[in-house]
Amino acid sequence: MANLQNCLDTASIYVSTYAKYNNGNLYGKWFNLGDYSDYDELLEAMREFHSDESDPEFMLQDYEGCELFEKLGLISECHISKDIYDIAEQINESGHDSEVYEALLDNFLDMDFQTAYEYVNNFYYGWFNSDIDFVEYLYEDDIPFNLPSFVCIDWKETAKNIMYDYFESNGHYFKA
Repeated sequence: MANLQNCLDTASIYVSTYAKYNNGNLYGKWFNLGDYSDYDELLEAMREFHSDESDPEFMLQDYEGCELFEKLGLISECHISKDIYDIAEQINESGHDSEVYEALLDNFLDMDFQTAYEYVNNFYYGWFNSDIDFVEYLYEDDIPFNLPSFVCIDWKETAKNIMYDYFESNGHYFKA
């Protein structure tokens, strides 16, 4: 599983300017977001690269890397949010990797970051191989230690019934 630092390190944007574009010039540069400590440092590097213009109007022509930033609306065609580094730091400090947030946002496309952050912190159970493994994890402490060996639990049927209250995305389990 990729963690957020790796995601930030692999997220890159190709930046030119509208003036260059309008003059038929696509000259720009790929900026790796992980090379900069915050948005202001990134912005300064972009200004320095395009110092041939007195007041460059940056044009984000392409981007690649972590899907999470795109799902959160932090990167899109011609846009990078000034909040991207703050949000990256919050996710990094949350103890959950970016894959958890991506899995959640696969199911809630219009969820803003703060809601996603709270949802993960309150309703995320972990990564499991199957619904059965997840349900066994949920109820393993509820099974009496002295349960007779002839009692069999139908974990498949139990999982089928329990999963009405939970959902899974890419192996990540959340309370519905």
